[in-house]
Amino acid sequence: MKFLILNTDYPEFLSWLYSHQPALRQAPYGEQLQARMKSLFGVADFYSSNLRRLGHEAWDIHANNEIMQRAWARENGIQVKEENAPRPNFKRLTLEKMPLRYMKRVVRPLLRFVPGRGRPAWFYDILAAQIERLRPDVLLNQDMSLNSKFLRAMKQHVRLVVGQHAATRLPESKDWSCYDLVISSFQPTVDFFHRKSIPSEFSRLAFEPKVLSCLSAENRSHGCVFVGSFHNVHRSRTRLLETLCARFPQMRVWGPGLDSLSPNSAIRSCYGGQAWGREMYEILYRSKIVVNHHGDIAPYANNLRLFEATGTGALLLTDWKENLREMFEPGKEVATYRGPEECIEAVSYYLEHEDARASIAHAGQQRTLRDHSYSQRMEEFVELVGNHL
Repeated sequence: MKFLILNTDYPEFLSWLYSHQPALRQAPYGEQLQARMKSLFGVADFYSSNLRRLGHEAWDIHANNEIMQRAWARENGIQVKEENAPRPNFKRLTLEKMPLRYMKRVVRPLLRFVPGRGRPAWFYDILAAQIERLRPDVLLNQDMSLNSKFLRAMKQHVRLVVGQHAATRLPESKDWSCYDLVISSFQPTVDFFHRKSIPSEFSRLAFEPKVLSCLSAENRSHGCVFVGSFHNVHRSRTRLLETLCARFPQMRVWGPGLDSLSPNSAIRSCYGGQAWGREMYEILYRSKIVVNHHGDIAPYANNLRLFEATGTGALLLTDWKENLREMFEPGKEVATYRGPEECIEAVSYYLEHEDARASIAHAGQQRTLRDHSYSQRMEEFVELVGNHL
């Protein structure tokens, strides 16, 4: 079968990618795509590479990366409508050290690409041309804010349109009938589409073992870390991190959201900046304890950090959820807490008891590598779409 995986990237990540590799702006499409995959951000090529390993054809498209998409259009003779909006103007500066005047130049153009906002004309012009050229059997759309009318129009070039969505709330009023199938790692999302009479299947998140070969072998020099966002929508997560940072000055925190914190937040003294893809994995790989918190969405264990932390061999200390046992055995493969005080106690205990920490971390990593790899997920996905085809 032929698979086309559609995705979109965070504007913060795009600005980081091109500010760290300025020459990439002028590079051919293939070179830009390769750099995007080597970053290891998000799901990188974890879907497509494992589908190819299974004997299928598979391609990735990062539809809101204007620089990369316009390179594809030029190389394939596609005429793109020009607009008056400014183009991304990346500077060779990290976002943490970037002066405000440069930050505005970098981020404002990219705000047009935030999932859920209106898309510029070039977005759908180029994407339509790519779908028409590739004519996949399965179109897997991982950004379900894409226009439903557009996807419906593309069905003449595709045998099966599949959507993938995790846990954030979806609009009830949107017409979802363009999808032949929706997959989700979040059971309420599966139930949502069942109520809409749209076929939906449960599919867990995963870890890519090849990431380990990309990491440098070093001692676990970080005691306890958190890598993820802590915006206003993560208020309970922010409160927990502030408690941990106040209690453990050696705690380290990476991720976007610093501007949303109060000036006297304890997180500020423990903040290490933003960490994307490979850098994030390096941090996890060098950490003894990785704290996980699911935020304020719903009472289910369901995020990539579950598998990224265990996959890199750190002890995962996660907020207790009823469905966690379906993925890991608490106390043997991961550690859990039910509130800030229990989290503090667990951090203290596992920092002091290295053998207990290492034993659980090792068991958690073995479980992830055995049961939660992208190779296994893609085998399951091929079977799912095969049944629906």
